[in-house]
Amino acid sequence: MASLHNVLLLGGSGKIAQLLTPLLLQRSWNVTSIIRDPAQVANLQKLGEGQSGKLNVLVRSLEDVTSDAQAKSIIDEVKPDYVVWSAGAGGKGAPERTFKIDRDAASHFIRASVATPTVTKFVLVSFLCSRLKKPSWWTEEVWQYSQDTVKKNLLKYYEAKIAADQVLYEESKKRPDFAGIDLRPGTLTLEPAGNVSLGKLPVSRGNSSRAGVANLIALLLDTPGVKSSWLDTIDGDEDPEAAVKRVIEEGVDAAEGEPFY
Repeated sequence: MASLHNVLLLGGSGKIAQLLTPLLLQRSWNVTSIIRDPAQVANLQKLGEGQSGKLNVLVRSLEDVTSDAQAKSIIDEVKPDYVVWSAGAGGKGAPERTFKIDRDAASHFIRASVATPTVTKFVLVSFLCSRLKKPSWWTEEVWQYSQDTVKKNLLKYYEAKIAADQVLYEESKKRPDFAGIDLRPGTLTLEPAGNVSLGKLPVSRGNSSRAGVANLIALLLDTPGVKSSWLDTIDGDEDPEAAVKRVIEEGVDAAEGEPFY
């Protein structure tokens, strides 16, 4: 059995987070799930029933976290060694709300986690098209599709996510014992978890099962030796455990080509 870990799960009422929670509890890990709506507490607590790990649900508004110090106070209260950011405004509400949560609150939690020596892994859920530059393994057509998609449908979300992605990458460099993992799925679906493509992918579109994304997060937290990196993912042909092992052994980092790489 894996050694006991304490995981802070930010955005615990989201679909990926609800699929991830039992996977972590099954490992006899403790999970503190942060949610905004007190009406969801009872339903979320059911995810912990019959599990070997302990689930704690805390009601906090991430929108109200406006400083590194506020994020640090939540981290100090929970005392996690792993942090997962699966929160987001989901493009709902004014653009300011997307920036407040997806960019600002995420960045505060990243910096607060790096500043906490006992936190050793941070997984940020981003998305496949969150890039500033065309990577060498993309064709012009693939890059243009990603740019068109972002500008037509996701501009504010993209601006918020790429900013948080950059903060994670730069902050993670400050600690050699800290892994800042940016997991970047395609279009999220409700399909069951299956095989995956993971790493530097030659595409800027494709489906990603939410259950598969949750499984990858659990594996990345559970597998030793993972380093700070961007890992793009869609549904594919490789066994998830083998894929995680491969990207760790090969030191794959899809942030290559970005200005801050």
